[in-house]
Amino acid sequence: MPRKGRITRHLVRRTTAAVVAVAGAFALASCGSSEPRSLLDDIRDGHVTLGTKFDQPGLGERTPNKNFVGLDTDVSRYVVNHIAEKNGWEEPDITWRETPSAQRETLINNGEVNMITASYSINAGRLAAVDFGGPYLVTHQALLVRGDSGIKQLSDVAPGTRLCSVSGSTPAQKVKAALPDVQLQEFDTYAACAEGVKQGVVDALTTDATILAGFAERYKERYGDDFKVVQLKNPDGSFWTDENYGIGIPKGDGADKDAINEALEDMYSDGSFTRMVKDNLGDDFEIGDKPDIGDLSFADKD
Repeated sequence: MPRKGRITRHLVRRTTAAVVAVAGAFALASCGSSEPRSLLDDIRDGHVTLGTKFDQPGLGERTPNKNFVGLDTDVSRYVVNHIAEKNGWEEPDITWRETPSAQRETLINNGEVNMITASYSINAGRLAAVDFGGPYLVTHQALLVRGDSGIKQLSDVAPGTRLCSVSGSTPAQKVKAALPDVQLQEFDTYAACAEGVKQGVVDALTTDATILAGFAERYKERYGDDFKVVQLKNPDGSFWTDENYGIGIPKGDGADKDAINEALEDMYSDGSFTRMVKDNLGDDFEIGDKPDIGDLSFADKD
C-alpha cells in the first residue's frame, strides 16, 4: 500500500509537470514570434509592440507610474497613429518593450517588436541586419558640463580633465584619442556619468548631444542646476560626428518603410517634430536641418 501511494504521487507530479510545461510553451508562443513582424498588419489588427529605451531622460524613459515619455516615444506614437489614420484604421494599442543597444537587431528579427525608436544610429553594420525608416534626426557628439566649468569648446578641455562615458563607448575613445592627457573614467550607464558631473566626481560626460540635453533638462527641472551641452567640432567648424537616428524595422518589407517615411515627412511639415523636441529636450537644443528622409547613402561612408 505505501508503494502504491508513492507511485500515485509520482504520477501526479509527472502529470502536473507536463501540464505546466505545455502551459509554459503556449505562454512563450503567445508572447512573441520567431519571425519578423509586419508593422502595417499589426497596426491594422489593433496592437503593436514598440521598442525604446527606458532610462534616457528626454528620449525614452519609463516613469515611476509606468508612463512612457521622451522624444523617441513621441516619434513612435506619431508614426503608428499617422499610419492608422492614413489607412482608416483605429489607433492601435501600444505595448512598450525595453530595447538595450546590444539587443536591438535580435529583438527586431525575432519578432519581439514591430519597430525600435531608441537613439538608434543608422550605420552600415546595422543595415546588414535590419532596415531603417528615417533618419528623423541628426545629432553630434558633445560634452555635458557644469555651467561653471569654463569648458565652452574642445580646446578648453585641459590636461587632467576627468572625462566620463559608458564603458567601451566610441565617443569616449574618440575624445581620448584626440586628447590623450584627459583622465577617461568609464561607468556602466550614462545616468551614472551624469550624476558624476552633478556631484563633481567627473568634469564632463561625452556622448550624443540629444542624450546630454535630456540629462541637462532633467537636472534643471529637479535641482535648478546649471548644466551646458558643448558641441564638439573640428577646427574648420564641422561636427566631429554625425549620428543619424532612424527607426529600426525588419529587412525586406518596403511597404512598412515607405509608410514610416511618409509619416516622418508629415511630422516635420506639420510642425509636430519641432514641438516634440522643445517639449523633451528644451528650448536651447538645436534641432538642425531636416534630414533627407529615406536616403541612407551616408551609411556607405562608414
